[in-house]
Amino acid sequence: QVQLVESGGGLVQAGGSLRLSCVASGTIFKINVMGWYRRARGEQRELVATITSGGTTNYADSVKGRFTISRDNAKNTVYLQMNSLKPEDTAVYYCNAEGLRLSSTFASWGQGTQVTVSS
Repeated sequence: QVQLVESGGGLVQAGGSLRLSCVASGTIFKINVMGWYRRARGEQRELVATITSGGTTNYADSVKGRFTISRDNAKNTVYLQMNSLKPEDTAVYYCNAEGLRLSSTFASWGQGTQVTVSS
């Protein structure tokens, strides 16, 4: 079993910044992709950003130029630096990781961390 624990959410004013972190633990051989998703109240969960083990990144159009995803492979940790935050960024942010255990694949989600941006 692979567990993901997020941290770093909170309340911030529009234009401010937050940095989210997510640590994966458990029996892990390799994490291929780590990413961040979010779900606003009343909406479906949507992709924010992903990053492969090789560092290839992908961003939702709505966050390009404002958010930066990065990872530390040695620490099984992914980060999301969020700058120029807008009220529409308010959501629960979830960490995701997909990869290989010793004899199987895994796809795990964190419990979520609330980000609230006030206008």
